[in-house]
Amino acid sequence: MFPWTIGTAAVAPIAIIFSLILISPLSAGNTTELTSDVRRCSPASHGNLCSQLIDPTGYPCTEHIIQTKDGYLLALQRVSSSNPELRIQPGPPVLLQHGLFMGGDAWFLNHPNQSLGFILADHGFDVWIGNVRGTRWSHGHISLSERDKDFWDWSWQELAFYDLAEMIHFISSTTTSKVFLVGHSQGTIMSLAALTQPDIAEMVEAAALLSPISYLGHITSQLVWRMVNMHLDQMIIAMGIHQLNFRSDFDVRIMDAICDGHIECNDLLTSITGKNCCFNNSRVDFYLEYEPHPSSSKNLRHLFQMIRKGGFSMYDYGIVKNMKVYGQFKPTVFNLTRIPKALPLWMAYGGNDALSEIVDINETLSELQSKPELVYLENYGHVDFILGLNAKEEVYNRMVEFFRSPGRPHSS
Repeated sequence: MFPWTIGTAAVAPIAIIFSLILISPLSAGNTTELTSDVRRCSPASHGNLCSQLIDPTGYPCTEHIIQTKDGYLLALQRVSSSNPELRIQPGPPVLLQHGLFMGGDAWFLNHPNQSLGFILADHGFDVWIGNVRGTRWSHGHISLSERDKDFWDWSWQELAFYDLAEMIHFISSTTTSKVFLVGHSQGTIMSLAALTQPDIAEMVEAAALLSPISYLGHITSQLVWRMVNMHLDQMIIAMGIHQLNFRSDFDVRIMDAICDGHIECNDLLTSITGKNCCFNNSRVDFYLEYEPHPSSSKNLRHLFQMIRKGGFSMYDYGIVKNMKVYGQFKPTVFNLTRIPKALPLWMAYGGNDALSEIVDINETLSELQSKPELVYLENYGHVDFILGLNAKEEVYNRMVEFFRSPGRPHSS
């Protein structure tokens, strides 16, 4: 859920808390200053994901822009192998969907032989990279500005039903093929929610979920629980802050101040995500060139609602608005039994993951009609599944084997 918390960026949840407390008399009247200049220091302000991170490695990459039904303009990247022979006849398409406070760059931050995006391309897959609304690689909205409150009026619920749905539809239409779906963290909750919709599920060949989340009532991160119990998500929204952008000048200064002799930031990473066995500390500065990406306060609140209540439900607006939106007092519950039994699922989770807890995963498994293939790595934390140095051998090779199982189209 919080895989962006690396090095100094690990203090972002604490930074926003301190920023609210320290400047609350000012922020109520001028929230724009806190969330402006989103693209100031990001690589996205100097090019696109293809030109910044993928093309320089020798992997052909093309940019695509799609429009969701509610008007957001999203970037999709299409990546091919560096081996010309594998590009002659592309294999089946696979969509990689990132987690919270991350973007499509998450799949390419390690060396080519360690990053899932490159690895799948070298196995001959037709790799597509998703970037949800609000991330720096996306392209805004047809009518709304990022400074508008309404631009940020969404949670992972809309990311599932609009963003992910449109990505899958576009890829399936472009390739005339069903799509293999890979998600990490928030990308898995989006996937599970979307796959309960028959029109989306029928376009998916199989789904692989890394650090899967749906139920969140048993997370073991004490720091996250502390923030949840303090209702900090509601505080943020009450302060009029609708965008969470931890790269703004103010939040960068707060993070630097907190990390400078006050908090051991690597320990804070562990306290949020769980102990990561295989994280490459030597690449922290490089990771921070790309992470974290912005998200909405409403998105964080939706996740915190799920932690408090322990359910897998749509956004809770309160009794009055729930009646208007859902036609009932409580938000609609996602029915995991609607995910087709014939849809192959694969899940990889870790014993040290403080956000994707085994008890919650078991609750998800008990509701699914199918029996997913499971990979359990006792020493893995939340971040290891996308940035672990040995993830290729431990995780990605097994995922490729799953995708190539009998009865599914092979990539090579």
